[in-house]
Amino acid sequence: MSDKKIKIAIGADHAGFEYKEMLKTHLSDYEVKDFGAHSLDSVDYPDFAHPVASAVESGEFTYGILLCGSANGVAITANKHQGIRAGLCWENEVASLVRKHNNANVLCIPARFVSEEQAKEITTTFLNTEFEGGRHQNRVNKISC
Repeated sequence: MSDKKIKIAIGADHAGFEYKEMLKTHLSDYEVKDFGAHSLDSVDYPDFAHPVASAVESGEFTYGILLCGSANGVAITANKHQGIRAGLCWENEVASLVRKHNNANVLCIPARFVSEEQAKEITTTFLNTEFEGGRHQNRVNKISC
């Protein structure tokens, strides 16, 4: 799992902070930029989801990773951005499918519902799975309004 060309924007609220820190270590072979939070103090997830989504949307970063308690809040927020396809993933098969079928570019992990090991595995699967294109490309083309 290493490709220096892949740039990852990562962010989390307080509920995902510890997993974010752990994933930064797990992703040491990649260029990773941390968009916060920077402590366990209570914060609002959109304050981190929007900058991560914007960084991916602009093309500055290849992928985004967002964490919060359920991952629903960060996924909803990130998906407000044109060109962002944020997928909520709680197991490897889901991470694989959001890449293969949806060409997801932001991974959203529910920190309160997966173990640290699962979060690592989900992240690795997401980053190492290619978009299949073909019939799936036609569907992806219909996502943005």
